[in-house]
Amino acid sequence: MPFTVAIVGRPNVGKSTLFNRLVGRRVAIVHDRPGVTRDRRQGEGRIADLEFTVIDTAGLEESDAESLEGRMRSQTEQAVVDADVAVMLIDARAGVTPADEYFAAMLRRTGRPVVLAANKCEGSAADAGLFDSFSLGLGEPIALSAEHGLGMDDLYQALRPFEADPVAASDPDDDEDAEVTEDAVEDDPDRPLQLAIVGRPNTGKSTLVNRLIGEDRMLTGPEPGVTRDAIPVDWEFDGRRVRLVDTAGLRRKARVSDAVEKLSALDTLRAIDLAEVVVLMLDADAVLDKQGLTIAARVIEEGRALVIAVNKWDAATDRQESLDRLRDRLETSLTQVRGVPTVTISAKTGQRIDILMNTVFQVHEIWNKRVSTSALNQWLDDTTQRHPPPLSKQKRRIKIRYVTQAKARPPTFVAFTSRPTDLPDSYHRYLLNDLRETFGFDGVPLRLFVRKPDNPYDRGD
Repeated sequence: MPFTVAIVGRPNVGKSTLFNRLVGRRVAIVHDRPGVTRDRRQGEGRIADLEFTVIDTAGLEESDAESLEGRMRSQTEQAVVDADVAVMLIDARAGVTPADEYFAAMLRRTGRPVVLAANKCEGSAADAGLFDSFSLGLGEPIALSAEHGLGMDDLYQALRPFEADPVAASDPDDDEDAEVTEDAVEDDPDRPLQLAIVGRPNTGKSTLVNRLIGEDRMLTGPEPGVTRDAIPVDWEFDGRRVRLVDTAGLRRKARVSDAVEKLSALDTLRAIDLAEVVVLMLDADAVLDKQGLTIAARVIEEGRALVIAVNKWDAATDRQESLDRLRDRLETSLTQVRGVPTVTISAKTGQRIDILMNTVFQVHEIWNKRVSTSALNQWLDDTTQRHPPPLSKQKRRIKIRYVTQAKARPPTFVAFTSRPTDLPDSYHRYLLNDLRETFGFDGVPLRLFVRKPDNPYDRGD
């Protein structure tokens, strides 16, 4: 089993930059503003042949336990408890600050092993801070530059002792403390279901994730916009593996001027693109407003399966009016997808959470469904006999020769005819709607492409 490394330190010392360096890609949001990271993010880190789990954490700050900063600190402290070793990062250019001294003392009290690293050591301006860091009492510091990749060999040597036996390495003197391509993805039954939770700010996305996994893994609170990064969490539901992704709330683009919020929005959109099923969280008293429709449309355009969760149902003021409004908005504004499943829940109390997850698996199964070519062409014969295609511009009947399913995820079909450009949009929609109804593709996006057969002897006669 790989050991676990928690990256800790005060705000703006480069923790997320080091995290991105170790996992080999830019996944954590990085900005010059202090305190951008709030939730702890986990990834698979590597230095040469050394592999480990790495946790990016919020900056340590002295604050009241009930404040947002205090809740962030609790998340960081929990990460230290869960880790085999903590890497405490300081900014060598800024030197050792009182906050560094305070939190170094806190780390010493935990009894967990700590590797001290002085970041931003790419120039001589960092020398004084590097030497001052000896005063923290955490051993010899490692000089590194997370941004430029300097000092990774020294970090490798410092972490290597934890590889063979992380439990023994964490406290050797105290036994009591020892405790790909899309086709390949489609054919892999053991791959976890990729589930993204999205919505406007303060709709209860992080509360839902915490309720599902049964622990306070995500930072929550009454303040809108608490979540900034799209945070993945591996989990199991009834024996099925799931990768949950909690995301930052999406506001209307015109209202977003803050640079960090723009980065958070891009992170959320990337999470939608990589998901298989997306749960759109709505507030029971603000059901599917314009921004909610925009998010839903984005999910459908990307070909993801969509489930709508109407949260705070236990506190809804007019439940029937909310349901009627939701049904009306879905029928009039999301006409490209019929039968989007809707589940009323309370993330706070856990009401109907199991029903939500069962719905997620059901729509995921539909999203993966394949239909045989023989069944499709029998359907095509029945459908075109019931409602024949119209005449072409040359006053000839358009004949659709056959249809096949090109792929699933989302279900995608190709129909072949000698005059694809003459087939009107209305008949295309008729075929798509009948295909959805006949084979039970409600609630997932369908794609139907009309192509000309690849036949050199076909002149369109």
